[in-house]
Amino acid sequence: MMKHLLFKLTVLALMIFSASTQAQTFMEIWPHGHIPNSKNLRLTDSVANERIYRVMLPGVYAFFPGKQENKGAAVVICPGGGYERLAYIISGLQLAKWFNTMGVSAFVLNYRLPNSPDLQQREIGPLMDAQRAIRYIRINAAKWGVDPDKIGIMGTSSGGHLAATTITQTTDVSAIKDSLDRVSFSPDFAILVSPVIDLSTSYAHAGSVKNLLGPNPTEVLKRHFSAQLNVSRSTPPCFIADAVNDKAVNPMNSLMFYQALLQNNVPVSFHAFPQGAHAIALRNNPGSTELWTKLCEMWLIEMKIIPEKLPTK
Repeated sequence: MMKHLLFKLTVLALMIFSASTQAQTFMEIWPHGHIPNSKNLRLTDSVANERIYRVMLPGVYAFFPGKQENKGAAVVICPGGGYERLAYIISGLQLAKWFNTMGVSAFVLNYRLPNSPDLQQREIGPLMDAQRAIRYIRINAAKWGVDPDKIGIMGTSSGGHLAATTITQTTDVSAIKDSLDRVSFSPDFAILVSPVIDLSTSYAHAGSVKNLLGPNPTEVLKRHFSAQLNVSRSTPPCFIADAVNDKAVNPMNSLMFYQALLQNNVPVSFHAFPQGAHAIALRNNPGSTELWTKLCEMWLIEMKIIPEKLPTK
Protein backbone atom coordinates (compact mmCIF):
# COMPACT_ATOMS: atom_id res chain seq x y z
CA MET A 1 0.00 0.00 0.00
CA MET A 2 2.78 2.44 0.93
CA LYS A 3 4.66 1.72 -2.34
CA HIS A 4 1.47 2.27 -4.31
CA LEU A 5 0.89 5.59 -2.54
CA LEU A 6 4.46 6.72 -3.19
CA PHE A 7 4.11 5.81 -6.85
CA LYS A 8 0.92 7.86 -7.16
CA LEU A 9 2.53 10.83 -5.42
CA THR A 10 5.55 10.64 -7.73
CA VAL A 11 3.34 10.58 -10.82
CA LEU A 12 1.35 13.53 -9.46
CA ALA A 13 4.54 15.52 -8.80
CA LEU A 14 5.78 14.87 -12.34
CA MET A 15 2.42 15.99 -13.76
CA ILE A 16 2.55 19.22 -11.74
CA PHE A 17 6.15 19.87 -12.79
CA SER A 18 5.29 19.22 -16.43
CA ALA A 19 2.32 21.60 -16.29
CA SER A 20 4.39 24.36 -14.69
CA THR A 21 7.18 24.11 -17.24
CA GLN A 22 4.70 24.13 -20.12
CA ALA A 23 3.13 27.30 -18.68
CA GLN A 24 6.47 29.08 -18.94
CA THR A 25 7.45 28.18 -22.49
CA PHE A 26 10.05 30.56 -23.90
CA MET A 27 9.50 31.66 -27.48
CA GLU A 28 12.02 33.50 -29.64
CA ILE A 29 10.38 36.41 -31.45
CA TRP A 30 13.08 36.98 -34.08
CA PRO A 31 14.30 34.49 -36.69
CA HIS A 32 16.94 32.31 -35.09
CA GLY A 33 20.37 33.86 -35.59
CA HIS A 34 18.99 36.96 -37.30
CA ILE A 35 18.26 39.46 -34.53
CA PRO A 36 18.19 43.00 -35.93
CA ASN A 37 20.03 45.97 -34.38
CA SER A 38 22.70 43.62 -33.09
CA LYS A 39 26.48 43.61 -33.40
CA ASN A 40 26.39 39.82 -32.94
CA LEU A 41 28.82 39.95 -30.02
CA ARG A 42 29.55 36.67 -28.28
CA LEU A 43 27.91 37.57 -24.97
CA THR A 44 25.52 35.70 -22.71
CA ASP A 45 22.49 36.74 -20.69
CA SER A 46 23.32 38.18 -17.28
CA VAL A 47 20.99 37.20 -14.41
CA ALA A 48 21.38 37.83 -10.66
CA ASN A 49 19.04 38.22 -7.67
CA GLU A 50 15.89 37.66 -9.76
CA ARG A 51 16.94 40.46 -12.12
CA ILE A 52 18.13 40.24 -15.72
CA TYR A 53 20.97 42.66 -16.50
CA ARG A 54 21.66 41.71 -20.11
CA VAL A 55 19.39 40.10 -22.70
CA MET A 56 20.98 38.57 -25.77
CA LEU A 57 18.01 36.46 -26.87
CA PRO A 58 14.80 38.54 -26.90
CA GLY A 59 11.56 36.63 -26.64
CA VAL A 60 8.51 35.97 -24.52
CA TYR A 61 7.67 33.60 -21.68
CA ALA A 62 4.17 32.35 -22.48
CA PHE A 63 1.54 31.68 -19.83
CA PHE A 64 -1.77 30.26 -21.05
CA PRO A 65 -5.00 29.78 -19.10
CA GLY A 66 -6.79 26.45 -19.33
CA LYS A 67 -8.88 25.98 -22.45
CA GLN A 68 -12.04 26.01 -20.37
CA GLU A 69 -11.10 29.39 -18.81
CA ASN A 70 -9.68 31.10 -21.93
CA LYS A 71 -11.49 34.41 -22.55
CA GLY A 72 -9.73 35.15 -25.83
CA ALA A 73 -7.56 38.13 -24.87
CA ALA A 74 -3.78 38.38 -24.50
CA VAL A 75 -1.30 40.81 -22.97
CA VAL A 76 2.43 41.42 -23.39
CA ILE A 77 4.01 42.26 -20.01
CA CYS A 78 7.07 44.56 -19.96
CA PRO A 79 9.01 44.18 -16.67
CA GLY A 80 10.43 47.30 -15.06
CA GLY A 81 13.93 48.05 -13.84
CA GLY A 82 14.86 51.53 -15.00
CA TYR A 83 16.04 50.26 -18.41
CA GLU A 84 19.06 48.92 -16.50
CA ARG A 85 17.65 45.51 -15.56
CA LEU A 86 14.43 43.50 -15.77
CA ALA A 87 12.59 42.66 -12.54
CA TYR A 88 11.10 39.70 -14.33
CA ILE A 89 9.59 38.01 -11.25
CA ILE A 90 7.68 40.76 -9.42
CA SER A 91 6.77 42.77 -12.53
CA GLY A 92 6.63 39.87 -14.96
CA LEU A 93 5.93 36.26 -14.05
CA GLN A 94 3.70 37.05 -11.05
CA LEU A 95 1.55 39.35 -13.18
CA ALA A 96 1.31 36.70 -15.91
CA LYS A 97 -0.13 34.19 -13.45
CA TRP A 98 -2.66 36.81 -12.29
CA PHE A 99 -3.80 37.38 -15.87
CA ASN A 100 -4.24 33.64 -16.28
CA THR A 101 -6.72 33.65 -13.36
CA MET A 102 -8.83 36.06 -15.46
CA GLY A 103 -8.65 33.79 -18.49
CA VAL A 104 -6.13 36.03 -20.28
CA SER A 105 -3.07 34.65 -22.06
CA ALA A 106 0.07 36.44 -20.86
CA PHE A 107 3.50 36.86 -22.44
CA VAL A 108 6.37 38.23 -20.34
CA LEU A 109 8.69 40.13 -22.65
CA ASN A 110 12.41 39.46 -22.33
CA TYR A 111 13.48 42.67 -24.08
CA ARG A 112 16.96 43.95 -24.81
CA LEU A 113 18.25 46.61 -22.46
CA PRO A 114 19.63 49.79 -24.03
CA ASN A 115 22.90 49.61 -22.06
CA SER A 116 23.84 46.39 -23.85
CA PRO A 117 27.11 46.73 -25.79
CA ASP A 118 25.57 44.51 -28.46
CA LEU A 119 22.98 47.07 -29.60
CA GLN A 120 23.78 49.19 -32.62
CA GLN A 121 21.15 51.83 -31.73
CA ARG A 122 20.39 51.75 -28.02
CA GLU A 123 17.14 53.73 -27.74
CA ILE A 124 15.10 51.64 -30.17
CA GLY A 125 16.17 48.22 -28.84
CA PRO A 126 13.33 47.75 -26.31
CA LEU A 127 10.69 49.18 -28.67
CA MET A 128 11.79 46.88 -31.50
CA ASP A 129 11.28 43.85 -29.27
CA ALA A 130 7.90 45.09 -27.99
CA GLN A 131 6.57 45.74 -31.49
CA ARG A 132 7.83 42.37 -32.69
CA ALA A 133 6.22 40.59 -29.71
CA ILE A 134 2.81 42.10 -30.55
CA ARG A 135 3.22 40.97 -34.16
CA TYR A 136 4.36 37.51 -33.11
CA ILE A 137 1.37 36.96 -30.84
CA ARG A 138 -1.08 38.38 -33.38
CA ILE A 139 0.10 36.08 -36.17
CA ASN A 140 -0.22 33.07 -33.83
CA ALA A 141 -3.47 34.22 -32.22
CA ALA A 142 -5.76 31.61 -33.79
CA LYS A 143 -3.48 28.78 -32.65
CA TRP A 144 -3.68 30.00 -29.05
CA GLY A 145 -7.39 30.86 -29.00
CA VAL A 146 -6.72 34.59 -28.89
CA ASP A 147 -8.74 37.30 -30.63
CA PRO A 148 -6.18 39.23 -32.76
CA ASP A 149 -8.07 42.44 -31.95
CA LYS A 150 -7.70 41.94 -28.19
CA ILE A 151 -3.94 41.93 -27.70
CA GLY A 152 -2.72 44.50 -25.19
CA ILE A 153 0.45 45.56 -23.44
CA MET A 154 1.25 46.15 -19.77
CA GLY A 155 4.22 47.62 -17.97
CA THR A 156 5.38 48.67 -14.52
CA SER A 157 7.79 51.59 -13.93
CA SER A 158 10.17 51.75 -16.94
CA GLY A 159 8.24 48.81 -18.34
CA GLY A 160 5.29 51.20 -18.23
CA HIS A 161 7.32 53.61 -20.34
CA LEU A 162 7.98 50.88 -22.89
CA ALA A 163 4.28 49.99 -22.94
CA ALA A 164 3.27 53.66 -23.31
CA THR A 165 5.85 54.13 -26.05
CA THR A 166 4.55 51.08 -27.90
CA ILE A 167 0.99 52.45 -27.98
CA THR A 168 1.99 55.99 -28.97
CA GLN A 169 4.85 55.51 -31.45
CA THR A 170 3.62 54.97 -35.01
CA THR A 171 7.03 54.48 -36.61
CA ASP A 172 7.71 50.86 -37.48
CA VAL A 173 11.15 50.07 -36.04
CA SER A 174 10.73 46.28 -36.10
CA ALA A 175 10.25 45.54 -39.81
CA ILE A 176 12.85 43.07 -41.13
CA LYS A 177 11.30 42.12 -44.49
CA ASP A 178 9.66 38.91 -43.36
CA SER A 179 6.02 37.78 -43.19
CA LEU A 180 5.39 39.52 -39.86
CA ASP A 181 5.96 42.94 -41.43
CA ARG A 182 2.39 42.74 -42.76
CA VAL A 183 0.99 42.25 -39.23
CA SER A 184 0.04 45.25 -37.07
CA PHE A 185 2.41 46.04 -34.19
CA SER A 186 -0.13 48.29 -32.42
CA PRO A 187 -1.58 46.98 -29.13
CA ASP A 188 -5.37 47.13 -28.61
CA PHE A 189 -5.17 48.30 -24.98
CA ALA A 190 -2.62 49.20 -22.32
CA ILE A 191 -2.30 48.79 -18.55
CA LEU A 192 0.27 51.03 -16.87
CA VAL A 193 1.33 50.71 -13.22
CA SER A 194 3.56 53.42 -11.66
CA PRO A 195 4.75 54.24 -15.17
CA VAL A 196 7.63 56.34 -16.37
CA ILE A 197 6.08 58.52 -19.09
CA ASP A 198 8.04 61.73 -19.46
CA LEU A 199 11.71 62.03 -20.44
CA SER A 200 11.81 65.75 -21.25
CA THR A 201 10.69 67.85 -18.25
CA SER A 202 11.55 68.23 -14.57
CA TYR A 203 9.25 65.27 -13.86
CA ALA A 204 11.39 62.92 -15.93
CA HIS A 205 12.92 59.86 -14.30
CA ALA A 206 16.64 60.63 -14.61
CA GLY A 207 17.77 57.00 -14.53
CA SER A 208 15.45 55.99 -17.35
CA VAL A 209 16.53 58.98 -19.43
CA LYS A 210 20.21 58.13 -19.07
CA ASN A 211 19.82 54.37 -19.50
CA LEU A 212 17.51 54.56 -22.52
CA LEU A 213 18.89 57.59 -24.37
CA GLY A 214 22.50 57.72 -23.23
CA PRO A 215 24.43 60.24 -21.12
CA ASN A 216 23.90 63.31 -23.35
CA PRO A 217 20.62 62.99 -25.26
CA THR A 218 19.31 65.86 -27.35
CA GLU A 219 16.08 67.63 -26.46
CA VAL A 220 14.59 66.33 -29.68
CA LEU A 221 15.33 62.74 -28.65
CA LYS A 222 13.96 63.27 -25.13
CA ARG A 223 10.72 64.70 -26.52
CA HIS A 224 10.45 61.90 -29.06
CA PHE A 225 10.44 59.35 -26.23
CA SER A 226 8.12 61.33 -23.93
CA ALA A 227 4.93 59.33 -24.39
CA GLN A 228 2.56 62.13 -23.37
CA LEU A 229 3.72 64.16 -26.38
CA ASN A 230 2.88 61.40 -28.85
CA VAL A 231 -0.71 60.55 -27.87
CA SER A 232 -3.21 60.72 -30.75
CA ARG A 233 -6.84 59.85 -31.34
CA SER A 234 -5.71 56.42 -32.50
CA THR A 235 -4.02 55.61 -29.16
CA PRO A 236 -5.80 52.58 -27.66
CA PRO A 237 -7.72 52.60 -24.32
CA CYS A 238 -5.59 52.75 -21.17
CA PHE A 239 -5.83 51.78 -17.51
CA ILE A 240 -3.42 53.61 -15.20
CA ALA A 241 -2.70 52.87 -11.53
CA ASP A 242 -0.33 55.04 -9.50
CA ALA A 243 0.44 56.01 -5.92
CA VAL A 244 0.63 59.62 -4.74
CA ASN A 245 3.48 58.70 -2.38
CA ASP A 246 5.68 57.30 -5.17
CA LYS A 247 9.16 58.71 -4.41
CA ALA A 248 10.95 56.98 -7.31
CA VAL A 249 8.88 58.14 -10.30
CA ASN A 250 6.90 61.34 -9.89
CA PRO A 251 3.17 60.52 -10.26
CA MET A 252 2.88 63.65 -12.40
CA ASN A 253 4.06 61.29 -15.16
CA SER A 254 0.74 59.47 -15.00
CA LEU A 255 -1.21 62.71 -14.70
CA MET A 256 0.39 64.17 -17.83
CA PHE A 257 -0.39 61.01 -19.77
CA TYR A 258 -3.96 61.01 -18.46
CA GLN A 259 -4.41 64.61 -19.58
CA ALA A 260 -3.04 63.84 -23.05
CA LEU A 261 -5.40 60.89 -23.39
CA LEU A 262 -8.38 63.02 -22.35
CA GLN A 263 -7.45 65.73 -24.82
CA ASN A 264 -7.45 63.15 -27.60
CA ASN A 265 -10.71 61.48 -26.52
CA VAL A 266 -8.98 58.20 -25.72
CA PRO A 267 -10.91 56.02 -23.21
CA VAL A 268 -8.92 55.99 -19.97
CA SER A 269 -9.36 54.87 -16.37
CA PHE A 270 -6.88 56.60 -14.03
CA HIS A 271 -6.50 55.69 -10.34
CA ALA A 272 -4.12 57.65 -8.09
CA PHE A 273 -4.08 55.98 -4.67
CA PRO A 274 -2.82 57.74 -1.51
CA GLN A 275 -0.40 54.90 -0.71
CA GLY A 276 1.39 52.10 -2.48
CA ALA A 277 4.76 53.76 -3.24
CA HIS A 278 6.58 52.83 -6.43
CA ALA A 279 5.79 49.83 -8.63
CA ILE A 280 2.53 49.00 -6.88
CA ALA A 281 2.55 45.33 -5.96
CA LEU A 282 0.08 42.69 -7.02
CA ARG A 283 -1.00 41.86 -3.47
CA ASN A 284 -0.78 43.10 0.15
CA ASN A 285 -1.06 46.79 -0.69
CA PRO A 286 -2.00 49.42 1.92
CA GLY A 287 -5.55 50.71 2.19
CA SER A 288 -7.52 51.33 -1.01
CA THR A 289 -4.50 50.51 -3.19
CA GLU A 290 -5.39 46.84 -2.70
CA LEU A 291 -8.36 47.46 -5.02
CA TRP A 292 -6.32 48.17 -8.14
CA THR A 293 -6.35 44.58 -9.43
CA LYS A 294 -10.12 44.28 -9.09
CA LEU A 295 -10.60 47.67 -10.74
CA CYS A 296 -8.37 46.58 -13.60
CA GLU A 297 -10.34 43.38 -14.12
CA MET A 298 -13.62 45.31 -14.07
CA TRP A 299 -12.17 47.75 -16.62
CA LEU A 300 -11.21 44.88 -18.94
CA ILE A 301 -14.81 43.70 -18.75
CA GLU A 302 -16.21 47.23 -19.15
CA MET A 303 -14.10 47.79 -22.28
CA LYS A 304 -15.31 44.42 -23.64
CA ILE A 305 -11.78 43.09 -23.79
CA ILE A 306 -12.89 40.05 -21.81
CA PRO A 307 -16.42 38.84 -21.08
CA GLU A 308 -17.66 38.91 -17.50
CA LYS A 309 -18.52 35.23 -17.74
CA LEU A 310 -17.80 32.57 -20.28
CA PRO A 311 -20.88 31.17 -22.04
CA THR A 312 -22.28 27.99 -20.53
CA LYS A 313 -21.45 24.96 -22.66
